[in-house]
Amino acid sequence: MSESEFLALAESTLAAIESALDRLNDEDLLDVECSRSGNVLEIEFIDNGTKIIVNSQAPMQELWVAAKSGGFHYKRVGAQWLNTRDGSELFAALSQMASEQAGATVVLS
Repeated sequence: MSESEFLALAESTLAAIESALDRLNDEDLLDVECSRSGNVLEIEFIDNGTKIIVNSQAPMQELWVAAKSGGFHYKRVGAQWLNTRDGSELFAALSQMASEQAGATVVLS
């Protein structure tokens, strides 16, 4: 995959994550605030002040996630972003991380 293809894919993925969380916030299912700065998406859980950071790493062609549970790297395999260590899928893993930090069930797709 070329760098421009990766950047476009990473951007659309970050936008999809932000959109899904904004929708949950608008529906009063989650109290969260998302902010973007370039290739970095910061997700703040208002009730407890914890954060999840998702950012793209173009040189590695990976998305990196930092959460209370740790740091994780995701590489594009076919149509999914998969964890480079355990093979878990990005949106499923983010759902679990967000659920833990929000103290409520969060499902991102």
